Amino acid sequence: MLSDLTLDARVTALLAIDLQHSNVTRQLAPYAADDVVARTVALADTLRDKGGLIVWVRIDVNQLLSLPADRPLTRAPGAPAMPPEASELVPALGLQRDDIVIVKRSWGAFHGTDLDLHLRRHRIQNVVMSGIATNFGVESTARAAFDRGYRVLFAEDAMSTIDAQMHSFALTSVFPHIGRVRSVAGLCESMK
Repeated sequence: MLSDLTLDARVTALLAIDLQHSNVTRQLAPYAADDVVARTVALADTLRDKGGLIVWVRIDVNQLLSLPADRPLTRAPGAPAMPPEASELVPALGLQRDDIVIVKRSWGAFHGTDLDLHLRRHRIQNVVMSGIATNFGVESTARAAFDRGYRVLFAEDAMSTIDAQMHSFALTSVFPHIGRVRSVAGLCESMK
């Protein structure tokens, strides 16, 4: 079925975007946050077992929400800061010693971080995208990965967002132009 796709796990990285407390407590569509986390863990376990790199990306929510006043994500004056755990990855991910954690301060994981440096040092050619939210952090990071010459793959059922239409639009109108869209099962099956 997926004979058109073979991934060498040794040059492949999973970029799991924003699977942190502030996002997994939200109402998401088309997939619940618990399902996204579980499928991402399955993908990470398979890739790790075959010699791939796992990168967990989290956003510093308070930094994102403290943008200049003319930016739409700014919080109301005097609003309390988000609790510190809001920006922390959920324990269910099962981080391992050799996994990499990137802290970002905007939607995209490449801007202002050392993500590209880590990927280049590990000779990564392929990046598999998962996370919350499909059309925000995942899409922004995927576009930057494509611009940097990485082969981009999307784990369609290991990402979700605030509206099923937004998810569908990204999967059908954006992602096919910059990479390949597959299920977690299909991606795991393609790893050699």
